[in-house]
Amino acid sequence: MKEERLPAAYTAAIREMLGQEADAFLESYTTPRTQGLRFNRLKCFTDSGNTAVSNTKALFNLEPIPWCPDGFYYEEPSRPGRHPYHTAGLYYIQEPSAMSAAELLSPLPGETVLDLAAAPGGKTTHIAGLMQGQGILISNEIHPERAKILAENVERLGLTNTLVTSATPGDLALRFPETFDKIMLDAPCSGEGMFRKDPDAIDEWSPEHVLMCAARQWDILEDTYTMLKPGGILAYSTCTFNRQENEDTIARLTESYPDMELITHKRLWPHLEKGEGHFVALLRKQPVAEEDKQAVTKRKSGNGRGKNSPKINPALRDAFQQFLEWAATELPGFTGNGVPLLFGDSLYLLPEAFNDRLHLGLLDGLRIPRAGLHIAHLKKNRIEPAHALAMALHPDQVTRSVNLTSDGPEVRAWLRGESIPVPSDLHGWTLVTVDGLSIGWGKASLGQLKNHLPKGLRIM
Repeated sequence: MKEERLPAAYTAAIREMLGQEADAFLESYTTPRTQGLRFNRLKCFTDSGNTAVSNTKALFNLEPIPWCPDGFYYEEPSRPGRHPYHTAGLYYIQEPSAMSAAELLSPLPGETVLDLAAAPGGKTTHIAGLMQGQGILISNEIHPERAKILAENVERLGLTNTLVTSATPGDLALRFPETFDKIMLDAPCSGEGMFRKDPDAIDEWSPEHVLMCAARQWDILEDTYTMLKPGGILAYSTCTFNRQENEDTIARLTESYPDMELITHKRLWPHLEKGEGHFVALLRKQPVAEEDKQAVTKRKSGNGRGKNSPKINPALRDAFQQFLEWAATELPGFTGNGVPLLFGDSLYLLPEAFNDRLHLGLLDGLRIPRAGLHIAHLKKNRIEPAHALAMALHPDQVTRSVNLTSDGPEVRAWLRGESIPVPSDLHGWTLVTVDGLSIGWGKASLGQLKNHLPKGLRIM
């Protein structure tokens, strides 16, 4: 991309900000964009997962990304997104610089975490991996269509502790005041770091657009502050370079809320690091003094939080019992721990920790594309296991499984939605894997494994 293609006001601002480094920065637009993938820790802990990781590194000649232990560069013309391992959720295709945000936030297993502007799911899936599937992760995307894509990626990577919502930050702030140990805000921005990747972003840029984005970010940050626990950590990130949306916005936050302390901030520049560029600031909300903490606890004692044993309606109780009876035979390694929810004929499990810290009433009226782990569809007098459940399982947890090799013709046929031959003595729901990694359900009968891969996921 030639400098002349960039808005004059943008290049002027860059030259003012970077001085002598500006030429090197602008020259970076003439080099190919960087490509990266990040391995999914939830799929890599088994022997088969480790072997698949090694195979992927060799197949695509991966090179490590310095700021992300699970992240790797790959070069064109490699297409890891077309490999069966991608379908199996072994990795997520993600711009390398963007991996810095979740690493800096460093969420821990067991925490309650919010990803506030989460689509398409790069940072959510990264956070969930660092949490090792423990605790509660609420992943929100205000736009319904983007929230659907987010939910699909959550499902593909086998996340079990994640609730996908589609709400305004203000609505969430009313429901979840001082709730989250950590919050990721990958703020909507002017997208200056997208110019090399998406030339349309150049046409959308203007100084006025930058100011509009900064104003919108401020509105979201005020709601974010409300939801962060005292002592909690906020990661604020953008894929843009200007100070108005980055340092100036953070300065406004710390000036307006003196209990917010800037811990550190990190910039990745495309002329200095191999990546499209990113900004991340890490802030802490000061803890509440012990006497104030006791007063807050008393105040909150009547707000409904902690009322963790709501009456389960009979339909939900019966549906969950039916699933547990089915799972006792079919899924001997699946615990079934969690809070069951029923939406129509779809049965979900919220993370087990949900009732310990929150309550179901907080979800009333929320648009929820994915209410935790989707475990089953309820059919007439029978259970049909959900695809999401398959993606969260490994072969040791099921009664029956069939393994396909990643370089064989059968896996390609399976991903096209075709049935495949199996031994005639195999009957019933069967987990289908590729090199030991789950890719969906089949139902075996009369020497054929009927394909139950959702039609929208088939690769024709």
